[in-house]
This record gives sequence, C-alpha cells and structure tokens, in this order.
Amino acid sequence: MKIIVTSLFVQDQDKALKFYTETLGFVKKHDIPSGKYRWITVVSPEDEDGTELVLEPNEHPAAKEYQKKLMADGIPATMFGVANVHDEYKRLSEKGVKFTMEPTQMGDVTIAVFDDTCGNLIQIIQR
Repeated sequence: MKIIVTSLFVQDQDKALKFYTETLGFVKKHDIPSGKYRWITVVSPEDEDGTELVLEPNEHPAAKEYQKKLMADGIPATMFGVANVHDEYKRLSEKGVKFTMEPTQMGDVTIAVFDDTCGNLIQIIQR
C-alpha cells in the first residue's frame, strides 16, 4: 500500500494552482471540472508519477474552520522535503514568499515554514 493522493484545502483554486506551479515549481497533473469546482492535482517535477497533491476547495465549513485554526496556531498544514532548506528559503524569498520561520536546525533536520497565500502554512524540511 502506498499514498497516491493527499489533499490540501485552499481558499482559491486558481490562485493555488498558480502559486504551487509558478512559485513552488510543482507540475500540474490534473485539472478536471467537477461540479462547481475542479479536481486539480500537482506533482513534483522530480517524480511526475508520484504522490499527487489535490488543491481542494475549502468550501465546507469544517474545512474553513480547520484551515483557520491551523493558521492561527502557526501549525503547518503539510510538509515538503527539499535537498537544501537554505537554498529553497533563498529561492522562494526572492520570489516574494513570506516565511514565518527561517531555516532552523531541529536535531538531525533543518526546517522552515512559509505562507502559501491560500490559507496554509507549509513546512519544508531537509533531512
């Protein structure tokens, strides 16, 4: 068994797709109309057949509340692995990404946290 899809609630699917592809560098895998919204997934350019991230509309009241509370408490909604946190921090900062935590050593890993502009904090980690 393996994880093939995981979801991230977003406030605006178009804005999220632009941020996750143009700013972060993910690749759009699916963009399929699904009623009022769309089934949008992105993948790592390093593994286009790997785990897909669904940019899920946060329209359900529970999703909005969950997202709001995580953000208010400074809790990242998910984590992405990177080869070098310091390099990614510099690259993303130069693109205007706002970090809530600069690269910080935590035991054997280095982490940083940024705002995805779509209602989430995202943690990046270098192992």
